[in-house]
Amino acid sequence: MNNQSKLNQSIKSLLLSSLGFLLVSGIATAQVDHNSELYKTLKEKDSVLFELGFNKCEIEKSEKIICDDLEFYHDKAGVTNSKEEFVSIMKNGICGDNNTEKVYRFLVEESLEVFPMYNNGELYGALQIGKHFFSTDKSMTYKKTDNYALFSHLWIIEENEWKLKRVLSYNHTSKEKSEN
Repeated sequence: MNNQSKLNQSIKSLLLSSLGFLLVSGIATAQVDHNSELYKTLKEKDSVLFELGFNKCEIEKSEKIICDDLEFYHDKAGVTNSKEEFVSIMKNGICGDNNTEKVYRFLVEESLEVFPMYNNGELYGALQIGKHFFSTDKSMTYKKTDNYALFSHLWIIEENEWKLKRVLSYNHTSKEKSEN
């Protein structure tokens, strides 16, 4: 065996042992099944946050599932540094009396993924990622628009309840698809 073959074999061995370590340690945990309790729970929390809070302006319901120290990072609107600030923006913006054209949020169902997070084998949180789109038309489907964004939500278990801790909302686009 020449030196190049030995080097390639060593690299393969290192990669395989590293992957094995990650899997055994729980660091490389795959997304949960869409039928799992965790997936269903966080999908329901997404619905409370957006269907009730954003779309129907029942902000008090979504407010209950948000951590006080929420951080929301938006690629177009900047940073929101607390639950109080986020709720104020909802009340005075999307759901405000001066809002002349209501915008609705729609989840692209098949895009939703949930990744559990463990500390020494104990579930403490989960990362929820997906794609959603926004429209003033309640009947809009994502197949008719390119007005979408990606999101990442960090959910934490706080006093035995799932709470939204961190939000990244990014890759917002706003071009409409042609109807051809």
